[in-house]
Amino acid sequence: MTDNKNKKMKNKTLVMKFGGTSVGTIDAMENAATIVAQYRKDWTNIIVVASALSGVTNLLLDSASKASLGDTTFYAHAIGELRVKHYLILEKLVPDIEIKNRVMQEINNLIADFSNLCQAIAVIGEASPRALDAVSGLGERMSVRVFAAVLESMKVNSQFIEATSLIITDDHFQNASPDMSATTKQTNKILKELLAQGVVPVITGFISATPKGVTTTLGRGGSDFSAAILGQVLKADEVWIWTDVDGVMSVDPRLVKEACTIPELTYREVAELAYYGAKVLHPKTIHPIIEAGIGLRVCNTFNPDNPGTRIVANQKETSDSVIKAVSAIRGLRLITLEGRGMLGVPGVAAKTFKAVAQTGTSVPLITQASSEQSICFAVPEDSAKKVVAALEETFASEIARNDIDRVWTTEEVVIITVVGAGMLNTPGVAGRIFSALGNTNVNVIAIAQGSSEVAISLTVSAEDLIPAVKSLHDLITSDVP
Repeated sequence: MTDNKNKKMKNKTLVMKFGGTSVGTIDAMENAATIVAQYRKDWTNIIVVASALSGVTNLLLDSASKASLGDTTFYAHAIGELRVKHYLILEKLVPDIEIKNRVMQEINNLIADFSNLCQAIAVIGEASPRALDAVSGLGERMSVRVFAAVLESMKVNSQFIEATSLIITDDHFQNASPDMSATTKQTNKILKELLAQGVVPVITGFISATPKGVTTTLGRGGSDFSAAILGQVLKADEVWIWTDVDGVMSVDPRLVKEACTIPELTYREVAELAYYGAKVLHPKTIHPIIEAGIGLRVCNTFNPDNPGTRIVANQKETSDSVIKAVSAIRGLRLITLEGRGMLGVPGVAAKTFKAVAQTGTSVPLITQASSEQSICFAVPEDSAKKVVAALEETFASEIARNDIDRVWTTEEVVIITVVGAGMLNTPGVAGRIFSALGNTNVNVIAIAQGSSEVAISLTVSAEDLIPAVKSLHDLITSDVP
């Protein structure tokens, strides 16, 4: 029995991802490293994925942006801030002078690269997507060096690794897509041997590379996605996302003080929450997890004894789990294309969203009148003007013939999404939702519900955000299923 247990333990692999707030200060980095050291005793293989220190990625991108406008003083000040942020952690948590000096020299080399990149951007007068990926990835490259050194100081055999040698992507800079076949080959080639030697790899999140080795990124917040990708290709047993809250919350606690941790969610539920505004998980994280059937947890670095939220494939429905969470996306506008001449005309929707796609704009919600006389959809507020212009150009002849009356946009709106797998087989949930909003005098502008019925999304004006979210969150604790 013992031999079988030990044999099973040798196959146990855990990927732990630490976000920026989980490594961004001396205390946070110490907590994160202590957690790794603690769980190193229970798991045969541990892989750490680390974000940049909190605030660093924004600092890097702001520097590049200002450099493109000719401002060379901002990034000069940023250099000092970057050096201090990383040095203070090394000074406090890495007592070995030789290791500390070596890592600080590596940090200085990366800062020099940052300075050179900003100078080049200033000369050209433009920060290309490729240049922005090179700049923004420097934060993770610095943090993993510090993290690995802190682990070494805690007697944990570790080694930093840049994910540019592991995760292979296309050349869609700033939002690259991984080539899972190439990534699997590269990752296993490099990591398997290290894991066999008992090393804890500390890997950069967020960044990746093309087959030619050019740095790409997986999108802002993409370190979660990095962890999920590595979990899939390494056939890990679990992926744990360490952040600064006790798991996935029932609502944004900044909006509703009664927000609470959700102990368990299904893949479908958390995917809806991630897509519709919940900040705990990157939306792309779920797909690799589902593909590999990996266990997923969201934990609090500053409260590691809390069980957090476990994400599971399926969940037994209970009377108190019909509605589990409410999320919100702010900063949107609704665009409406309407006209009596649209009735029964094929291809209007196709032309509409082709035009939108050509502007590079993402559409989080779509509704269409049953009479086919209007199409309504949401876009980010800063994209509304160019989307309207693109639609007016696309449908110029239809507008001239009065087949389409107008293309117009609302003021700022919010998409609020109510999530719960129990909604699938529970009659009357939609009625409860809209009754709650009506009782709070909130007007619903648009509605969308998928056939899965895991989520209902609705749009309200920006000023109705707080009362709408509060009234819907009250349904979670309601005694009526």
